Amino acid sequence: MFRSIYHGKRVLVTGHTGFKGSWLALWLKKLGAEVTGYALPPPTIPNHYELTAPEINSVTGCILDTAKLEQVFSEFSPEIVFHLAAQPLVRLSYSQPQETFQTNVLGTVNVLDACRQCNSVRAIVNVTSDKCYENREWVWGYRENDAMGGYDPYSASKGCAELVASSYRNSFFNPADYGRKHHTLLASCRAGNVIGGGDWAADRLIPDIMKAAAQKKTVEIRNPHAVRPWQHVLEPLSGYLQTGQKLLEGRIEFSGAWNFGPNDEEVIAVGDVVARMKRVWPEVNYSVPGNVEHPHEAGLLKLDCSKAATLLKWHGVWDSTTTFSRTADWYRKFYENNVILSDEDLELYIKAAEGQQLTWTK
Repeated sequence: MFRSIYHGKRVLVTGHTGFKGSWLALWLKKLGAEVTGYALPPPTIPNHYELTAPEINSVTGCILDTAKLEQVFSEFSPEIVFHLAAQPLVRLSYSQPQETFQTNVLGTVNVLDACRQCNSVRAIVNVTSDKCYENREWVWGYRENDAMGGYDPYSASKGCAELVASSYRNSFFNPADYGRKHHTLLASCRAGNVIGGGDWAADRLIPDIMKAAAQKKTVEIRNPHAVRPWQHVLEPLSGYLQTGQKLLEGRIEFSGAWNFGPNDEEVIAVGDVVARMKRVWPEVNYSVPGNVEHPHEAGLLKLDCSKAATLLKWHGVWDSTTTFSRTADWYRKFYENNVILSDEDLELYIKAAEGQQLTWTK
């Protein structure tokens, strides 16, 4: 896969103890990479990182600790960096706005500056969010050149992080100067709502549903009419890995911003998502509370992924039926049988991608 480019490569993943970062670490190890993770301790108990226990060099630290961060870069000498460390929750950002901006903005500055000072780094994949866009509740998807913005502190911090990445790309990793003044390419990747087994973050729809089902409780759904672009966590990860491959190959045209999201058929209302999960796990029960005030959250948000489809030949592998089925089954098997399906999910996903002859499978 990915032309075997990750085999033997020194890869640094920030945020490897988080939901998405732990899945990425797992996949990179299967690709034969030499992985070092830098992150805070796992944010929940249980958590996907400790359950899957990928055999990587794990360093506990904060991206705001510049001295420790630079020490890791100096000792490990990474060739490619995947930056995923972040405060990832919209609702938490309302109660912790200062911490959210510090982590997501200044933390990104610290990681990119550590990359700038590390001669071994050849590629950087900066991961943000679809919420980085100035959301006007449009019915069409946002493109990579649309304006950054954000209503809530989390979304605004991700918009700021994108501006930071753009500034570093222009100032220090300019593609026009590649091979002459520097040897590093920087891409920034934005994905929609990702789901899958092993996420236990607070105030997230799928974890809340699954925890309630395991306890045979009824879960309250805040905003059943909100529409989101749902995709399995492996979908954007394949896009991140393919982008990283192109950067490591020195393809300057792949430096820049990329959207990775599902097609319009997979943009589904929250209420429909819960109903689909219930079909797989009948213990899922939910209710919609009455007039309860909640912090503002976007009602409609979609991504236009035509750039990735055209230039990377990338598209999603699993449809929404498979995505929700595999996710619900992961939690059900975990809670009822103490079985972890992550390796099986990855194998099935890759097999399906090979069947569709996606370029990254070769």
